[in-house]
Amino acid sequence: MRRLIPTGDAARPVEFTQDAQPTPAPGEVLVKVEAFSPNRGETFLLEKPEPGLKPGKDVAGLVVQAAADGSGPPAGTRVVGHPAMGGWAEYATVPTHSVAVLPNEITTVQAAALPLAGITALRLLRTAGAVAGRRILLTGAAGGVGHYLTELAASAGAEVTAVTATAERGARLRELGAAAIVHDVAAAEGPFDVAMESTGGGALASALARLVPGGTLIWFGQAGRTPATVDFFDLLAGPENAVIRHFHYAGGPYGGDLATLLRLVAGGRLHAEIGRTADWSRTADVLVDLRERRIRGKAVLTIGASR
Repeated sequence: MRRLIPTGDAARPVEFTQDAQPTPAPGEVLVKVEAFSPNRGETFLLEKPEPGLKPGKDVAGLVVQAAADGSGPPAGTRVVGHPAMGGWAEYATVPTHSVAVLPNEITTVQAAALPLAGITALRLLRTAGAVAGRRILLTGAAGGVGHYLTELAASAGAEVTAVTATAERGARLRELGAAAIVHDVAAAEGPFDVAMESTGGGALASALARLVPGGTLIWFGQAGRTPATVDFFDLLAGPENAVIRHFHYAGGPYGGDLATLLRLVAGGRLHAEIGRTADWSRTADVLVDLRERRIRGKAVLTIGASR
């Protein structure tokens, strides 16, 4: 079978190679991958790839071999899955606790855009707690997580101020329920009950300064790749007793969250935000555009026929 592996070349970060079809462990299904979605964080791993790295965490396709232990869906079932690695290939093994069965009305392209970004958005919202009537500041809102989180938080009753670089990207976030769009954290009119910060650098301190006393900042990324610094004394003039929480989405099982995302999409309450769809022969180009923030929302690569 064919698989994409890292090259270490920033201009062409992946290339095709021939590899043996993976053998599933007892608690895994073998999936014929029809679509997969790279995440911007994965593009950073490709810059100096670890030996043997087989990237790919968001896949959708057809189960061609059921789990030997009897868990999970049978062969012939359309699924979305979130393996630890190895998804950028014609076949991938996925733990049965981290797959969900696709409803007929959801395509594999839509489903592939959901796992990492959607699970992150769901778990961020749970971390924030009850958000109805609360003011939320969201940085890095134009990415996959930002789109899902904006829609989920707004539908739960939150007043979301989304920070995004361009008016074009902000227009879609407005459609998804954002109450306000700003292009810099410094322009956000607080105070906010919760700030969700994913860019790092000066954005974290600026977001923190806009919290209500006792407010919470949830730090879930550093997409700008610049370390954040906070001056203790700056807090004395504003958000006294603020809480800073580090957040990382990871930790299986993922199947329950995937099923929730599918239910919301099927019910029209969540939309798969896909800014680019292409054949997987174009993966290297798509990865560069994703890294350089030239794609709004998610990118999805297709392998053969997908539906």
